[in-house]
Amino acid sequence: MGEFLSRTIQTSIEKALYKKRAMVIYGARQVGKTTLLKNLMARQPANTLYLNCDEPDIRERLTNATSTQLNSLFAGATLICIDEAQRVRNIGITLKLAVDNFPDRQIIATGSSSFDLSNQIVEPLTGRKYEFYLHPFSLQELQQLYSPLELERLLPQRMIFGMYPEITLDEPEAQNKIKEIARSYLYKDVFEHQQVKNPDILEKLLQALALQIGSEVSFNELANLLKIDKKTVERYIELLEKTFVIFRLKPFSRKLRNELTKLRKVYFWDTGVRNALINNFNAIDLRADTGALWENFMLGERFKRNQNLGLEWNAHFWRTHQGQEIDYVEEREGGELSAFEFKWQRESAKPPAAFSTAYPDSSYKLINKFNFMEFAG
Repeated sequence: MGEFLSRTIQTSIEKALYKKRAMVIYGARQVGKTTLLKNLMARQPANTLYLNCDEPDIRERLTNATSTQLNSLFAGATLICIDEAQRVRNIGITLKLAVDNFPDRQIIATGSSSFDLSNQIVEPLTGRKYEFYLHPFSLQELQQLYSPLELERLLPQRMIFGMYPEITLDEPEAQNKIKEIARSYLYKDVFEHQQVKNPDILEKLLQALALQIGSEVSFNELANLLKIDKKTVERYIELLEKTFVIFRLKPFSRKLRNELTKLRKVYFWDTGVRNALINNFNAIDLRADTGALWENFMLGERFKRNQNLGLEWNAHFWRTHQGQEIDYVEEREGGELSAFEFKWQRESAKPPAAFSTAYPDSSYKLINKFNFMEFAG
């Protein structure tokens, strides 16, 4: 399939062009940042310039460049796209120089590893940048290609092989391709980071997390399992978050003394990557983890949707020490609470009595394979 999907964040990016600020687009490798840049460039009437920082000579020209050198490099272009900018040392200072000296030019930088790029640019670009996040395709974006019925039929494939563009648009060899992404691209930024001394431990940690989706995660238990200290577990999990491999849910607690307040749940941005880590590509009806996989898939879609639309709502799970639980609780502006339960096939569910009593004004909804677009779209 050779279709091009327009990305949801593209509209927001285009609205923010030429406001005398740099733009930084974060995202994991292989999620389509280069394709997005080239599509943005194709839609601009102005002269454009694409700089790929995987090229050594481009890196050299952008490292510690003066404003005169940048002016020469940009050579009259009005829109300058700097791809894989995290590979340039002190890129933040270079971007600051460009924004300050060429206010009528638009600089867009992409970075596959947010911790690296953020650390380099936060201070130099304070008040001088807009930030965007690009993830693998969302169900919302796939609506450009498929009818609601077709999307429903595709759900099992997408849950198993994930939403990376190359896999979604070219299904043959999906299993080999997602394994390659998980093996070759996913860890690249993490492994290059100086704090990762033992790649084997990181891989074992990821496999342990992959087997615990939908369950509370204890850093102490992970430390004991991997025979490393708790601080190393915390640091590795933070790195995996910052490189867009995983995300965390905190417990929701406002009123009840017996509500959980400490443990976290960890999910994967892409369920295909998760399945590659444990080498399980079995069909949905042959899996023991279908419920947890559905929960992870739906949460990833909700997080993508909310980020794409610029909705900064608080995300939690809810559980009491007695074991009453709700998969997902969203806290919106004004403290409005919406609770969701994820069940692949089930058609009805009731909220736990303790939650309804404590939060009588909250809403509650079951999300299954028949109404999923109400939640993800």
